[in-house]
Amino acid sequence: MRWFQKKFIAAAIVVTALLPASLFASSEEARELAMIEASGLAATGDKRLKSMLVPAAATAGGVNFTRAWIDAQPKAKGSEQWRCLAEALYFEARGETVKGQFAVAEVIMNRVKSKRFPSSLCGVINQGTGKKYQCQFTYTCDGYAEVIAEPRAFARVSKVARAIMDGKAPQLTDGATHYHTTAVRPRWSRVYTRTTKIGVHLFYRHTWRTASN
Repeated sequence: MRWFQKKFIAAAIVVTALLPASLFASSEEARELAMIEASGLAATGDKRLKSMLVPAAATAGGVNFTRAWIDAQPKAKGSEQWRCLAEALYFEARGETVKGQFAVAEVIMNRVKSKRFPSSLCGVINQGTGKKYQCQFTYTCDGYAEVIAEPRAFARVSKVARAIMDGKAPQLTDGATHYHTTAVRPRWSRVYTRTTKIGVHLFYRHTWRTASN
């Protein structure tokens, strides 16, 4: 018997034991129910049991941060704002985990909500474009053509963009408005408040200071 099966069988027996005695005609009936549950779980395959063991945090808001969940979602579509976000995720985070892609998308959405940045997705993403290496998102001002050469990867991140815009995903970054990869350490990261690390990205929010500080 595999570990997953043992875990579920033990849980079934414990749950049955915790049910009020008034639900059963006798203790023998309670034991019989527990054995039925154990038998059914023992016959369940590992794949199904693993899917039942997905942490609650991974499915919060109806989103499961796995590639399988993303692939199962309908083809995404939307406005110009959706397209801007999908392209940003493609060029900035297509090699990240699904959770990492959601986190990057959340940062962009947090900027839209902040008075310190433009009030639209396209505005935030293209801020500073036109001045080489002085933009907010490097791919928009690095001098290279923006070519989507991996359509499957783009299809996936476009679904992430759709889910974020539809408000389906839980908060992951604690209000972060900035991020960078673990391969670099920009100067601003020394004064901003680091909120979390997801995949190869570190996330930060602005450190507000008052006159008394």
